[in-house]
Amino acid sequence: MNRTVAIHSLGCKVNSYEAESMEQLLKQAGYTIVPFDENITADIYIINTCSVTNIADRKSRQMLHKSKKINPDAIVVAAGCYVNADTKKAAEDNAVDIVLGNNCKINIVEALENYYKDKNNSEMVVDFKEKQEYEELKLDEVSTHTRAYIKIQDGCNQFCSYCIIPYTRGRIRSRDIDEIEEEVTKLVSKGFKEVVLTGIHLTSYGVDNNKGSLLEVIMRLDKIEGLQRIRLGSLEPRVITEEFAKTLSSSKKICPHFHLSLQSGCDTVLKRMNRKYTTQEYYDKCCILRKYFNNPAITTDVIVGFPQETEEEFEATKVFLEKVHFYEMHIFKYSRRKGTVADRMEGQVDEKIKTQRSAILLELENKMSKEYRQQHIGKTEEVLIEEIVSEKGKDYFMGFTPDYIRVKIACDTALDNSEYINTIKKVYMKELSDDGIVVTGIFEC
Repeated sequence: MNRTVAIHSLGCKVNSYEAESMEQLLKQAGYTIVPFDENITADIYIINTCSVTNIADRKSRQMLHKSKKINPDAIVVAAGCYVNADTKKAAEDNAVDIVLGNNCKINIVEALENYYKDKNNSEMVVDFKEKQEYEELKLDEVSTHTRAYIKIQDGCNQFCSYCIIPYTRGRIRSRDIDEIEEEVTKLVSKGFKEVVLTGIHLTSYGVDNNKGSLLEVIMRLDKIEGLQRIRLGSLEPRVITEEFAKTLSSSKKICPHFHLSLQSGCDTVLKRMNRKYTTQEYYDKCCILRKYFNNPAITTDVIVGFPQETEEEFEATKVFLEKVHFYEMHIFKYSRRKGTVADRMEGQVDEKIKTQRSAILLELENKMSKEYRQQHIGKTEEVLIEEIVSEKGKDYFMGFTPDYIRVKIACDTALDNSEYINTIKKVYMKELSDDGIVVTGIFEC
C-alpha cells in the first residue's frame, strides 16, 4: 500500500534538518511525500514541534489539530521538543495518534509500522535524565539547491534561566567527525557549494566525547575538494579565542559571518539570565574577530523585557549594541516558558513596555544593518546565486555574499538562466534599494 506523508517543521534549523532526515527515511521505506497543504490530503501528518516558548507550544498544538482537521482519518504524529516538554499532554491530545520524542526521530518508520500493527503502541520518548547517545540521522540530499545545513551536535548543558531546551533536548551529544565529513563530501558531490554547521549548542561540539573540537571539524571540512563555503551557526562567545580566529582566517572557505549569541547588553541582566560571560568579555571576542577578519559580519540575538529589566538596564543594552555595531540583530520580546527559572521570577515586565523596547532596538538594527551594507557599495564581491525572483515584470538573480549580504542582480529574461543557479559570480556592489538589498546590473547573463 502506497501511503502518503506530509511533514511540517516548526522552530530551528536543527528541527529542519531532522525533518528532512525523517523524510528521507520515509522515502527509502516506500512512503510518498506530499506537501503540507490544506488542499492535499495525506494519510500521515508529521508535525516536528518546537517548545522554546509557550507561544511555540501553542503553535505546535495548532498544527497538530489542523492536520487532523484536514483529514480526520489520518495518522497524526507529534514529534520533537513539545513531546519532550510535556509527554502526557501530547499523548492525551485527541488530535495526536503517535508521540515521537527527540532522539527517536530516526525510528519514524518503525513507529508508524508499530502503530499500524497495534494502535496501543504509539509512544517513543527517551528519558533525558539518562545519558543519551547522538542520534545518527543523516542526509544524502536536501530540499535547497545551493546551501546545506549540517547538524553536528545536539543537546545543551547551559541551563539559561529562560530556556527549556536542556530539558527537551537533553545534555550535549556530538556527532562523529568522520560521519560529518562523509555527509558533507556526499552533498558536495551532488553540487552543493556551501554548508552551514548547526547544532543546539554548536560551541559545545566535542566536549562530551573528546574526539575533536568545532575547530577540528571546520578544518577537516576545509580540505574537501569542491566545497567553496563553510558557514557557522550560532556560537557562544567563549569559543572565540586568538587561536580559533587566527586558524579560521587561514581558510579561504570560511564565511566571515559570525552569529554570537548575546541576549542582553547589560551585565546584571546577563547574570539573571545565567549567561556565562560579561559584556566586556563579549566585546573582547568581537575585537578578536575584527583583528583576524576584515570587517566581518557579526550578528546576534537580543531579548528585551526580561524579568526585572529596568529602564537603566535597557539603556545599557542599547548603548552596548551601538558600541559593538552589529550587522544584524534578531530582537525578541521575552516570552515566558513554563518550567524555567525565569518564569517564576518576580518583576515580569509589562507587554506594552516590551513592545516599546523592541521597537527601539528594531529601529537601531535597521540603521546599523544599512550602514554595514553601505560599506560594501563600490566593491566587487563574490555572490552565490541561489534563485531567480521576479519584481515588477523584471527578473533578478538572488544570492548572498560570504558575509551574508543579500544581493539581486538584473538578468536578461530572454535567456535560459537556470545554468547560473548554484554558481559563484563576482559582482560589483552598485547601490542599496529601499529594502536594504544590494542591487547591481553589472553582472550580465
